[in-house]
Order: sequence, then structure tokens, then C-alpha cells
Amino acid sequence: MREGRPVAAGACAAERDAGGGAGARRHHYNAGISACEKGEQWQRAIALLSEMWQATLEPDVIISYNAGISACEKSEQWQPALTLLSEMLEAKLEPDVIFFSYNAAISACEKGGQWQPALALLSEMREAKLEPDITSSSATTLGLARARRASSGSGP
Repeated sequence: MREGRPVAAGACAAERDAGGGAGARRHHYNAGISACEKGEQWQRAIALLSEMWQATLEPDVIISYNAGISACEKSEQWQPALTLLSEMLEAKLEPDVIFFSYNAAISACEKGGQWQPALALLSEMREAKLEPDITSSSATTLGLARARRASSGSGP
């Protein structure tokens, strides 16, 4: 994980303190979460999502949560990524809206060496009538290959 706090996250807090309108505040939170994604600061991204709820600013389920899941994926944090995906699914969005979210969560599982949850997500995608693409399929295949090498003692 990179050190330091993203500038946009600080701007987000400053905007909140300045009392900007709800739309502007939500936009700044989303910018902060996206900055955390780029800076691989998954914990801060999740904290910003939590702050949004506490400030009674309902997060944009697509933008806010996708950035949070991607921050977890980039930091190889598969469990928080699955938690965020679960929260998205509770919002009862159309399946095609959360396609990217599934891919990012599958990739987080792959990077975290968790092929079983990745396979479960592929199955969920199919049940939701979402056809896995090259991203979801290759991440799962990579995860399975790594698990196989690890179990055979061939290394990473």
C-alpha cells in the first residue's frame, strides 16, 4: 500500500466541512474514493463510504461502490471487495449495471489467491444472466493456475 493520503480525500473532507450541497458533497466523496483506488488505499476508500452514510449522503451505488471494490482489488483485499459487492447486490440493481463490480471482485479474489470465491462469483454471474467476459474468465483461470502451482510446490 502506498503511504500518504490522497489529495482528493482531503478535498472531500474540506467540502463536507464547508457545507456544500448534497450533490457537490457526493461528487467530492466519489472523487476521494476514486483517489483512494488509484493510491491503493482500500481502508480509506471504505472509510469514505462509511462517512457518506453517516453524513446521510447515500453513496452512488455504482460509482462509489465500484471505486471501493477497485481499491480493494488493487490492494489484493478480496474479503472487503466481496463485502462491498454484497452491499451492491442488496440494492437490487439491474445485473448489467454491476458487471464491472463482479469483474473487480473476481480480480480481487485472484490477486488474493482465493480461487473458490472467484468461481462462486462466476457462477453468480451466470445465474444473473451475465456472461463472463475475458476479464472475469482470465482472472479466475489465473487464480486456479496459481493455486495449482502452489499445491504442487512449483512456486507462484
